Amino acid sequence: MNFRFAITILSVFFLSIFTKAQYTMHKMLTVGYTYQNQSFGELGGKLLFLKNDDVIYRLGASALMGSTHSEFAIMPKLQADVLLNFQKDVDFYHSYYFLIGAEGTNKYVAPKIGVTLFGILDLTGGYAFPIDNLNGKEMKGLNVNFTLNIPTVFIHDMFK
Repeated sequence: MNFRFAITILSVFFLSIFTKAQYTMHKMLTVGYTYQNQSFGELGGKLLFLKNDDVIYRLGASALMGSTHSEFAIMPKLQADVLLNFQKDVDFYHSYYFLIGAEGTNKYVAPKIGVTLFGILDLTGGYAFPIDNLNGKEMKGLNVNFTLNIPTVFIHDMFK
């Protein structure tokens, strides 16, 4: 299956969800760490869509940066997540969410699951399926992500 075709289908699926009701959108900056047969730093952005705080959708794009076989490499990454928490009657909104999603680069595609604290601090894991090699190294196997999502509203208010 072609990588672009898979990303197109995934995007159409998630965007079709948003046509049914009015959703609120929030922008976030993303900084993180990804382990995919080696260590990568991650820098990018996400859009968070929500109608209520039980189910939240996120779409993101970022760059994975690291060194493979002593050569610096950058991989573009697209991702789509669904955050779920159906706990009712909580005092401080929802503090944690279960996360399911998928991420794809030009070198691998990985479904993932995990948890997120307030939708800001993510810890996810999955399994990557290779598409191509990165400087002679196959990107497959265990995929672990640790990500900090910083809302742009917070940055704007910090510099007021």
